[in-house]
Order: sequence, then structure tokens, then C-alpha cells
Amino acid sequence: MILLEALLALILGIVSGIVTGITPGIHVNLVSVLVLSFSPLLLTITSPLVLAIYIISLAITHTFLDTLPSIYLGAPDEAQALNVLPGHRLLNKGEGHNAVIYTVLGSLGSLLLSIVLFPLFIVSMAKLAPVVNDWIGYGLIGIMGYMILKEKNKKMNSLLAFLLAGCLGLLVFSIPNLHQPLFPLLSGLFGFSILLMSMLQKSKIPIQSLKKPLRISRINMAKSISAASGVGFIAAFLPGFGSSQAAIIATNIVGDIGDEGFLTLVGGINTANMLISIATAYTLDKARNGAIVTVNELLGTVTFTDMMIFIGVAFIAGGIATMLTLYLSRIFAKLIVKVNYYYLVWSIIGFITMLTFYFDGFIGLLILLTATAIGITVSFLGVGKNHLMGCLVLPVILYFVL
Repeated sequence: MILLEALLALILGIVSGIVTGITPGIHVNLVSVLVLSFSPLLLTITSPLVLAIYIISLAITHTFLDTLPSIYLGAPDEAQALNVLPGHRLLNKGEGHNAVIYTVLGSLGSLLLSIVLFPLFIVSMAKLAPVVNDWIGYGLIGIMGYMILKEKNKKMNSLLAFLLAGCLGLLVFSIPNLHQPLFPLLSGLFGFSILLMSMLQKSKIPIQSLKKPLRISRINMAKSISAASGVGFIAAFLPGFGSSQAAIIATNIVGDIGDEGFLTLVGGINTANMLISIATAYTLDKARNGAIVTVNELLGTVTFTDMMIFIGVAFIAGGIATMLTLYLSRIFAKLIVKVNYYYLVWSIIGFITMLTFYFDGFIGLLILLTATAIGITVSFLGVGKNHLMGCLVLPVILYFVL
């Protein structure tokens, strides 16, 4: 009976992960909060472990599927924000499906590598956490300084982009009682600004090829997956340090790996971070994301047996999510070119605007408008959108340094 319940929870988690993954604004954390809210009722018909299995399968599936709205619709969540621009470039070349494949390669590769390295992560985590906590803020300062200084003739513009986004991030995170602060912030900085600029340039999405060869080399794939697992490990146990900050560090480690390698890298970090968070819960008894917070609340303490079950669930969910993502990407690729691009952009803008108003009212709309203005300004300044990750990096730097 327990095995049947666990299997049902796994299936329902995967189905829920599909919904949260392809729907902009519906995050794993939102579903996790709902599960926790209804847990007194749910626990009368099932066990805490079964509910935890549901959350883990949901979270892992989401990390595969959330690449679809970021690449095809320009509507990212925090983990996929940096993928919007390279994904959009490949989409405009008729290679949107390949862009998704690159992220799936990263997600699946990092999932498998992280499972293999799981014992090493557990042993290392307790020893490294206090040491890394002491220098991570200064390390981020050094990395962002390097990224700004390497801009040849646009150092001041890059610094301005970083500070504008960073100050907006600080302001947004200081506003109390926001339900989804990241949604309007990232949608404006990365999604709306890119969509509006494309529309001003009268872009038209070309026919998407499902048969173009992949252009990522084996070396770049290995570098991307290895780096994703490594920085995903760091992100999993540092408070306030998420996938996007990890991606910035990783890109400076691996060097130039092209759009293809970058998509693989960010996809891998997202999944590795979620998986290794299980080790954080077991080893340090701490949670670094909403899904694992819910699991901790349900179980009280994650035991060794629980951890092994969760790893198995993640492995199964990841394998199924790989096939689902590639299948749904083919559908997205065929449908995206049948829709008038002008109407598509305005439909996405309208949908995200309504969701923003639903979550956070007029304050959310003000954040969305301000973020969009900054994103467009940075496009005109001609500097990389990666500097806009200051919206998350600057608050983290101040968290560790002050």
C-alpha cells in the first residue's frame, strides 16, 4: 500500500512539475506552500514521506520543463533568467528546439553526475560551509568587478547596468509582504525588455528546425556539466546564494563555451542545485529553497533512508522529465511559428501583467514597469544582459559582507 502511494505521489509530482514548468509565474514554491497549508488534511489520508516524494518529483521535473517558457516565450524564473538571451538568439536562428536540448543535456548530465558525487558532497558540506560563508561575498565582488572591467569600451555602462539592477533588487526585497517579488523583477529585466526590443526591430520567428545538428563540442559539454555540478553544490548550502549567482561564477571558471555551452551550464546548475539541496537537508538540517523547506516541515528530520528514497525519486523523475521536455519542445517549436509574432508578444505581456497584478497588485506592476525600463535602457547602452543579474547578486554581496 505504501509503495502504491509513493508511486502515485511520484506520478502526480511529475504532472504538477509539467504545469509549473511551462506556466510562467507558477513556481514550485507556490505549490509547496499549498501542500504545507493543506498538510493537516492530507496527512489524514497519507504519510509525510509520501507528500515529500510528491514535492521532490515536482521540483526535479520543474527544473527540466521551466526552460520552455524562458526560451520560447521570454518569460523566465530566477533559475532560467540568464538563458533568455542565448535561447532567444537560437530561436531567431530556427534552433529553439536545439536550445532546449542543450538545457536538457545539462540538467540530465548534472543530475547523473551529482548522484555519483553525492557521497563526496555530504562529506564536504559540513566542513566547507563555514569557510565559504566567510569569503563568498568578497568573491562575488571580485567576480563582478572582473566582468565589468573586461568590457572593452563600456566599463561605466556595465557598472551602471549592474548598479541600476542591484538597487532595484535591494528595493524590491525590502518591500514587505510581496508574494512573488522575483516574478515582475526578472520578467521586466529579461523577458519584457527583450520581447519589446524584438518587436521594435520587427523580428519574426523563423520556421523552427527539429533536425539541425547540435553544435556543442564534447569538451564544452563536459566543462558545462562539471561546472554546473560544482557550483550547484555551492549554491545548495549557501544562504541567499542561488542558481543565477552560481551561473555567474561558473561562466568565469569555464571561459567561453558559446551559447550552446552556456545553456547546458545554466540548465545543469538548476537541476544540480535542487538535487544537492537534499544533501543539505540531511547533512546540515537546513533548507535553501521552498521545496526543501516544505520537506523539512513535513518530516521534521531527513533521515538517511529518506535521503536515499529522494535520490531514487529524483533519478526517475529526471529521466521521465527529459523525455517530456523534448516532446513538449517539439510541440512548442511547431506552434510558435503559426502565431503572429506581434500578437504573441502582446499576449505574453498581457498574461504576465495580469499575473503580476494578481500576485502583488499595483506594487507588482510598478516593479514590472521599472524593471522593463532598466532592461530596455541596458539594451540601448549596448552591454551584456548578464550585468542585470546585479538585481540578485548585489543583495547577496551585502548579505555576506555586512
